[in-house]
Amino acid sequence: MKILLDRAKCTGLGICESMAPDVFEVDDDGALVLRTDAVPEGRLAEIEAAVTSCPTEALRLAGE
Repeated sequence: MKILLDRAKCTGLGICESMAPDVFEVDDDGALVLRTDAVPEGRLAEIEAAVTSCPTEALRLAGE
């Protein structure tokens, strides 16, 4: 699974970062950085929760 980010929708609130800081990071400019675009092994439920918690719907998952 891949993590997709719509930068036009992202406001950098950091909810996803608080749920999975090793995958999502809000940089000093307030922009979200994906540390990886692949869902780490065994962490699908955690990443799905972070994606669905995004209030602007800037994140989604896509199958490979």
